[in-house]
Amino acid sequence: MKCLVTGSAGFIGSHLCERLVRDGHTVVGIDAFIPYYPRALKEANLLWLRSQRGYSHHALDLRTDPLDGVLEGADVVFHLAAMAGLVKSWTDFDWYLSCNLTATQRLLEAVRQTPTVRRVIYASTSSVYGRFSTGDETMPTRPISPYGVTKLAAENLCRSYDEFGVSVVVLRYFSVYGPRQRPDMGYHRFISALLENQPITVYGDGHQTRGNTYIDDCVEATVAALQAPGGETYNLGGGETASVWDVLARLEAILGRRAIIRSEPARPGDQRSTYADTGKLQRHLNWQARTPLDDGLARQVAWQRQSAHKQAA
Repeated sequence: MKCLVTGSAGFIGSHLCERLVRDGHTVVGIDAFIPYYPRALKEANLLWLRSQRGYSHHALDLRTDPLDGVLEGADVVFHLAAMAGLVKSWTDFDWYLSCNLTATQRLLEAVRQTPTVRRVIYASTSSVYGRFSTGDETMPTRPISPYGVTKLAAENLCRSYDEFGVSVVVLRYFSVYGPRQRPDMGYHRFISALLENQPITVYGDGHQTRGNTYIDDCVEATVAALQAPGGETYNLGGGETASVWDVLARLEAILGRRAIIRSEPARPGDQRSTYADTGKLQRHLNWQARTPLDDGLARQVAWQRQSAHKQAA
């Protein structure tokens, strides 16, 4: 099978591409290397993939570059490319509008003109639900950040292409973590600060909770979505919730050192609690999260420690 993966150099995208290549598929990756974080980190994500015959990469911007021929012969499109992050979406809204909506619309137009594509899998987010994201897919969608608004709008844009026979499955990711996590994400920042004996900023009271999804479990469900009925939406989340304080305590135990805490007010757009009811995903695709939080955090710590040693060498 020929798979097109957008956002292929990112955290989740690079892991997904590796899994698809190992499964024997031909993978075409697209990434614009937008400077949300250093390009060198994304290039590192692609090191193994670039050596594989089953993988080819295109440095294309979905918002502006011609897409003629890129989708030729593709059977499925995994659309993971997006401008992520809650805080910057308040100040850099044009980036979110163009990356999350314009890019999606141009990709969908290319898909509907490519008769071989039988499925689009769109990576969305728990942020579409808003402050309290605990439950199943029937929860009201009330995003409280511009990021969440653009991701929900892109979901609806994908669904509108059912008018042209484009079969879309939406996956709402809940707090994915693990090796290669973006440097702006919470667990990456916590681990880096602990390794470097630097202060950790805790926003709000620290009792906000997250349902955590280890990267391997996320990729497993994303691949399984190939078999899902068209038009479905699924929550994709791990089975354990933890507060900020709980995660910090677990990381302290793994690393054998105490965190230096600096408190700041809660940030606009931050969710108070998230936990994915994944019953529908389990019923339809026989998927369930398998990685305990302590194991997943230990793997991310090991990866960040190794990365820090490489950079220091």
